[in-house]
Amino acid sequence: MGNLGETLGNVSLSQVRLQVQSVDRPLYRGTYHCFQSIVRQESMTGLYKGIGSPMMGLTFINAIVFGVQGNAMRRLGHDTPLNQFLAGASAGALQSVICCPMELAKTRMQLQGLGERKSKQKLYKNSLDCLVRIYRKEGFRGINRGMVTTLVRETPGFGIYFLTYDVLTRSLGCEPDDPYMILKLLFAGGMSGITSWISTYPVDVIKSRLQADGVGGHNKYSGIADCVRQSLKREGWRVFTHGLTSTLLRAFPVNATTFATVTLFLMYMRDDEGAVNDCEPQPAHSSLTVSPQQAQPSSL
Repeated sequence: MGNLGETLGNVSLSQVRLQVQSVDRPLYRGTYHCFQSIVRQESMTGLYKGIGSPMMGLTFINAIVFGVQGNAMRRLGHDTPLNQFLAGASAGALQSVICCPMELAKTRMQLQGLGERKSKQKLYKNSLDCLVRIYRKEGFRGINRGMVTTLVRETPGFGIYFLTYDVLTRSLGCEPDDPYMILKLLFAGGMSGITSWISTYPVDVIKSRLQADGVGGHNKYSGIADCVRQSLKREGWRVFTHGLTSTLLRAFPVNATTFATVTLFLMYMRDDEGAVNDCEPQPAHSSLTVSPQQAQPSSL
């Protein structure tokens, strides 16, 4: 999902601004125009607004996602598509605790000084200062604004994410001795990210709007249902596709790299453990037993 690739600040910035811009006075006509306008009005540094927040949280999020998913699969016992979905969903739900405040800070930072080359009045110095100020003003509830929509997005989103990767790697036959294994892993990872984003993108639009609500001191929405109702009434169903192009442009390379790297690293570590175990006395039948996870690279 998006949070695994939020360090690509330039594309993420386009996504957020397209999602929350006013339909009455739209600043951007599309992804390319948004990108072009940011560079012209705010210089190249404007593309990386809000990058501090994902940089701080990315390590913890990746550790939680792949750690929880792996442990959940071991608990569930059988490597089946349903279990892959359930394990991924549990990982997505747990990492939302970090993801929600991280994305809140990112969104607020990216909307700060909109269209200005140099912000005259900076409300937030950095992502941490942003969260501290929100906490002082709105309390614990304030820094968890958008938590429900984050959970609704991340729980099924990560389930679909890991399920798609598992199905694709098995279909493509990603075996360790396959000369095209890395290309297949990259393709499976990239398509997993795209599938996951498409399935949950409408929820992400609502989440971004709720987290941006209140910037400038004015709240437009009373809650999730009100945000959905107002957005549909003013902009129609297309509101749920705003910023989708920039999201998918980011999703493929980021998730392709993420999944391929993790899979290859785990394969390397398992081979290393196997070499160590070969030096120890083993029961006579142990050499004939190959675990499903060692035989199949897709099992994380």
